[in-house]
Amino acid sequence: MTKVKICGLMEREHVKAAVDAGADAIGFVFAPSRRRVTIGEAQALAHDIPPGILKIGVFVDASPEEIEETYRQVPLDVIQFHGDESAEFIKKIGLPSIKVLSVHSDEEVKRATQFEADYFLFDTPGTDFKGGSGKTFDWALMNNVGIQADRVILAGGLNVENVGEAIRRVKPNMVDVSSGVEKLRRKDSKLIREFIQAVRDEERL
Repeated sequence: MTKVKICGLMEREHVKAAVDAGADAIGFVFAPSRRRVTIGEAQALAHDIPPGILKIGVFVDASPEEIEETYRQVPLDVIQFHGDESAEFIKKIGLPSIKVLSVHSDEEVKRATQFEADYFLFDTPGTDFKGGSGKTFDWALMNNVGIQADRVILAGGLNVENVGEAIRRVKPNMVDVSSGVEKLRRKDSKLIREFIQAVRDEERL
């Protein structure tokens, strides 16, 4: 079954919508972004997330001290490395990890084999910030990823309309959405529910 991560949550009502709809993971952004939250804000939101749903912290080139403090205090389950972190840096941190790879070509996809992360998130390169751009990339580039499918997370421009096709073509372990469940640059509970339902509907086909 394809898992679902709803990323960039900042408000309790949207966390509740994601949890109630059956999300498998919630993402909190601690890097420069319009979706950035503080440790205290993430703590309050995490209080409403039951066991079994992953709490994932998104960082961009943060210091080990910042990562470890946030991981401990929220607390988080997984660290998502969204910057230029090296394989050595991620290994030294030693926490459950997702390494993000921005995809221009199959060369970026194949870079995954250089890292010892638990999962790999493939996304479209960002614009204003290091992070997603809200646009899809050429999913055909995922044909030669070189790692097990159960370690693949797909992001980049996913929404209710295209997530089914994305699952059929890439067969990822998890899909990750942020702007695709927003209306007027704010998360929308109805879109969150519809996105998760679209993933579940695809699984039943």
